[in-house]
Amino acid sequence: MKKRILILCTGNSCRSQMAEGFLKSFDSELEVFSAGTYPASRVSNHAIKVMNELGIDISKGYPKDVSTFLTESFDYVITVCDNAKESCPVFTGKVGKQLHIGFEDPADATGTEEEILSEFRRVRDEIKEQFYKFYKEVMEHGAL
Repeated sequence: MKKRILILCTGNSCRSQMAEGFLKSFDSELEVFSAGTYPASRVSNHAIKVMNELGIDISKGYPKDVSTFLTESFDYVITVCDNAKESCPVFTGKVGKQLHIGFEDPADATGTEEEILSEFRRVRDEIKEQFYKFYKEVMEHGAL
């Protein structure tokens, strides 16, 4: 049976979109969705660019409101927002397990274009590492 995973964030424009892209790239059998409590108008161009660098296209993604998923069931709901100023969403649908795997918001990066991209790459790489660990431990070995 396919595992259903929902990744939640505030804007659903960077971290949750990247995490969704990575999980789908790890296993095409997973049903992975992402959403936000206050969805942005579009996926971050910087997130699209740094994911393309790894061969993962998230350009067709779009921010979705978590309310569209509240009546659905998921094996895992994972929050990824980690900034103190953000309020991570609470999912009230039918959920097997809720987890928090937090990351700083690269959208807060300032500086030159290269400095901003560097921050997006750093967070992207952290997301890849942590979600691969989640995938290996939980999806393949049934841990947690």
